[in-house]
Amino acid sequence: MKALVYTGPGTLDYREVEDPRPLTGESLLKVEACCICGSDMHAFHGKDERRKPPLILGHEAVGTVIEGARRGRRVVINPLVSCGTCKHCREGRGNLCGKRQMMSMNRPGSFAELVTAPDGNVLEVPEGLSPVHAALTEPAATAWHGVVTAARALHRPLAEARALVIGGGAIGLLSALTLRAFGCAGLRVAETNPLRRQTVAAEGFEVFDPTAAEPGEGSAELVMDAVGYEGTRAAATRWVAPGGVILHIGLGDNVGGLDIRKMTLQEVTFIGTYTYTMSDFASALAALAEGRLGALGWVERRPLESGLAAFQDLDGGRVAAAKIALEPAL
Repeated sequence: MKALVYTGPGTLDYREVEDPRPLTGESLLKVEACCICGSDMHAFHGKDERRKPPLILGHEAVGTVIEGARRGRRVVINPLVSCGTCKHCREGRGNLCGKRQMMSMNRPGSFAELVTAPDGNVLEVPEGLSPVHAALTEPAATAWHGVVTAARALHRPLAEARALVIGGGAIGLLSALTLRAFGCAGLRVAETNPLRRQTVAAEGFEVFDPTAAEPGEGSAELVMDAVGYEGTRAAATRWVAPGGVILHIGLGDNVGGLDIRKMTLQEVTFIGTYTYTMSDFASALAALAEGRLGALGWVERRPLESGLAAFQDLDGGRVAAAKIALEPAL
């Protein structure tokens, strides 16, 4: 099969590789679409030591089962493979499993014509949902899990809270869309890239450039940092209201930014959130299919063979779309 293989920082090689073979309890899928994630970009930059080349990246995927229990069915893949038996898995929190694996990290990813996945990690795509939009299930589940987690920590209902999302990329935009689906009306998005601001504004959100104008200290009960750098954490600390919640969902870097004294004196709750549960995954897929997250017109489609150029365009800030989907057969 053909696959896009990460071979080192800044390099992706579209080449022939051996076809994967499913193990017992796994299915073989023909990939129809796989979206580029921020974690794929981190690997591309050589900044993710967990992703060691050569490696097939990509974990936001949809495909048709050609061998396995759901043969002939179009499915989305939950790329987070947990043990199923530990305390966290028994509690329904497989995202915290100590033995968890992630496709595109310690299992082959989906920037390929074929991929294997455990039967328990695939969900059938509802009728009428396109493959490209179905491929948004994984990032949508990440946003969904974050919003649900934040809602539990807030001291008022989401519908009554002021919220601010930092970042207008896929996770930031999906977080905003999910907040709106949960009834949050007082919502703004901070984004530095003018092309991304256009995309966010087209979805009906108030969006601003934080380098030009700040919203003011204590302006939101909930701040979701979908970027995760020192500067965005510092902004989140400034912008969160007393008694509010900072939901940290981005994985840019891991040093600095938080004003611990302010967070202590004003009883600010800081929550780190990682991926999703299977319940979140199913809820996100249903929300996408039912149109609760909008028309989803902000996804750009490109052929898998031009994947390197797509990564380079994202890296250079030349893409207005919040998400690029790579399609083997495009």
